[in-house]
Amino acid sequence: MNSITNLPEKVQQQINKVSEVAGYLWEREWAERNAGNISINLTDLFEGEKLENPERVVDFNFPKEAAGLIIFVSGTGCHLRHLINRVEEAACIIVINEQANGYSIVWGGAKENFRPTSELISHVKIHLFNAENNPSHKTIVHTHPIELIVMSHHPFFQEEEKLNHGLWKMCPEIRVFVPRGVNCAPYALPGTEDLADLTIKGLQNRDVVLWEKHGALASGEDAERAFDYLDVANKGAKLLLTAWSAGFEPIGLTGAELKDLEQFI
Repeated sequence: MNSITNLPEKVQQQINKVSEVAGYLWEREWAERNAGNISINLTDLFEGEKLENPERVVDFNFPKEAAGLIIFVSGTGCHLRHLINRVEEAACIIVINEQANGYSIVWGGAKENFRPTSELISHVKIHLFNAENNPSHKTIVHTHPIELIVMSHHPFFQEEEKLNHGLWKMCPEIRVFVPRGVNCAPYALPGTEDLADLTIKGLQNRDVVLWEKHGALASGEDAERAFDYLDVANKGAKLLLTAWSAGFEPIGLTGAELKDLEQFI
């Protein structure tokens, strides 16, 4: 038996937001089959509670700094759309043991042969980075935004500043709500520490990390805030691609107009 039978109210509220966002991702066709993953660092919300289950530890090599983390995370091979109303099958809460060489599932994971996402190491390392550098960001959302992925195949992807100017110039809200822009992370094999390290490097000065030929990732205070970064950035890509499809280069906001928007950032 998992060790949590009733979730604390604040934890349930965070999971409810995940379920809501999972619906958005499915409606936008950003979460085909088992694409994408979501996690929340819940450690602070279980402060003082003993959740580790030494009898049910799954071996896993975490950074030593991850010891004691409590994380909600979606499952490998699970469909994000199942987070809408089958969340205990499609996700779990894990506790990383004090040796940081394994984890226990203490809630959820009800699906047969359930395992946390194959991107688990990326999520854990990003949570560690955020705890040190951006502590209000507790939630990570990785998904497959259609237009951003298309942009990752465009020559703009190799010129990050040009790509961001192209997105920002399309609409004032994009400059205001994705103020640090999009990082262009070169292709790395999914589920590897290389991908985790590239993502952390990108998050040092950008709001969204665009994984070449793969998808995008953002973090936020909760699932909705993380989704907002991705949604707004993808709107810029969609507007730009729409203009190109119509056969013209958009005029875009001028440098002075973009500069003037900085008062709202």
